[in-house]
Amino acid sequence: MTTAEDRWLIAGLGNPTRWFAGTRHNAGFLVVDRLAERHGARFRRHGLRSRVAEIEIGGRQVVLAKPQLFINLSGRPVAALLRRHGIPVDRLLVVQDDLDFPFGVARLKRGGGPAGHNGARSINAALRTRDYLRLRFGLGRPPKGTTVGSFVLAAFTPEEQQTLPTLLDRCADAVETLVTAGLGRAQSELNGAGAPRR
Repeated sequence: MTTAEDRWLIAGLGNPTRWFAGTRHNAGFLVVDRLAERHGARFRRHGLRSRVAEIEIGGRQVVLAKPQLFINLSGRPVAALLRRHGIPVDRLLVVQDDLDFPFGVARLKRGGGPAGHNGARSINAALRTRDYLRLRFGLGRPPKGTTVGSFVLAAFTPEEQQTLPTLLDRCADAVETLVTAGLGRAQSELNGAGAPRR
């Protein structure tokens, strides 16, 4: 019998519709897409305003989700999915883009403030806690003269696109390690790559 401790929700953040596909702000979608691809799963529409795929990692049931409200409203579908699947908050991993780390760096942590990310702020408010796991996918800072909004809603540069598959695989590896071996092991593998830990 599957218990709550055996179930995970991996929620990748992004904006729905084809207009935003492949943009930097949709890095969370890209990571869960990679996990679904690895495990031969396909996303389907869910009544809780999400697209969902279910996979198994190390004998544990994992729900992959892409909330289909805009990113700053991610909290409602994430909270609804936790309730529907009976998953505790400490088995929630949110995958999001992050301007505080350079492109090519990703970090895993539990808790913390939203640091200006409206998706994380929405989830904190909906869950009334920050005590969930976050995988932050570094984008770096916008170039001088470029606003944050236009930067995150733009496509990755051709140079970034060459590296992107490797980064997505590294993040997918970290998620699988998190589920099977715990946060400490996953952090040591993921946080040890790229720039110094912040």
